[in-house]
Amino acid sequence: MNKQEIRPLQIPQQAFDWYDEYAHGDIDRRTFLRRVSTLGVAGLTVSAISSALIPKYALAEQVSFNDPDITAQYVEIDAPNGHGKARGYLVIPKGVTAETPAPAVLVVHENRGLNPYIEDVARRTAKAGYVAFAPDALFPLGGYPGNDDQGRAMQRELDRDKILGDFSDAARFLKAHELTTDKVGVVGFCFGGYVSNQLAATMPDVINAAAPFYGTPPTVDLSQMKGPLLLHFAELDQRVNATWPEYEAALKELGVDYTAHEYERVNHGFHNDSTARYDEASAELAWERTLSFFNSHLS
Repeated sequence: MNKQEIRPLQIPQQAFDWYDEYAHGDIDRRTFLRRVSTLGVAGLTVSAISSALIPKYALAEQVSFNDPDITAQYVEIDAPNGHGKARGYLVIPKGVTAETPAPAVLVVHENRGLNPYIEDVARRTAKAGYVAFAPDALFPLGGYPGNDDQGRAMQRELDRDKILGDFSDAARFLKAHELTTDKVGVVGFCFGGYVSNQLAATMPDVINAAAPFYGTPPTVDLSQMKGPLLLHFAELDQRVNATWPEYEAALKELGVDYTAHEYERVNHGFHNDSTARYDEASAELAWERTLSFFNSHLS
């Protein structure tokens, strides 16, 4: 992996590691807060640390929903391979018509449903000229509840195969949409990174480029995977990084076109600008690389 230097962390690394366990359901909130209380870092209270790590979505908006360069709406689609119906956030760039279509990008959320951060990523993607669609895996249960803890619990209730079916049908929806070309990319974060890898492996004739952020490898046979892949990793993300050597070896053996970048001294979730895990320099570099990657392979 290529490495990118970034600024020092301001919160003890143990707190970031425990938050990662909490965010992925390995420990509950009470355990997370109890562990943080043992740190005893001068000037940083339990409340200050936990508040910094828990998302503040008002901070995440980079592109307004009423930006004149885009049109955003929620749409329902058929999802015969998933829950029957799926719902997502569709964002169309200004000037895109059936006569002047644009390539498409599927945006896949983390393990808590379609939160405001991911909606903003969809708007950023459309602002860059792509028809963006961000489905909500929680739609069968009423949709993202406005609370990440509840969202995580809801997503764990759902059958993962049906969730994957919803996203695969969303990719087909984009491929066939009258406002899109025949080129579809996918970008995803955390759980969405896994989904991006999975779709690249299972839908090589639909997905033309995949850009997973800190995602684990596919859980299917890789023999049909073509790529290209652009993979982003955080140096301090031990959980996901432990899965990379075996995955990389498989990609090399299959001759899959891929590029992997590791960003130094950042944590899992470094692209999410609503928490203290966010690192602006690395996030902007990774996003710039992602848009350049899509421009190369979807145009």
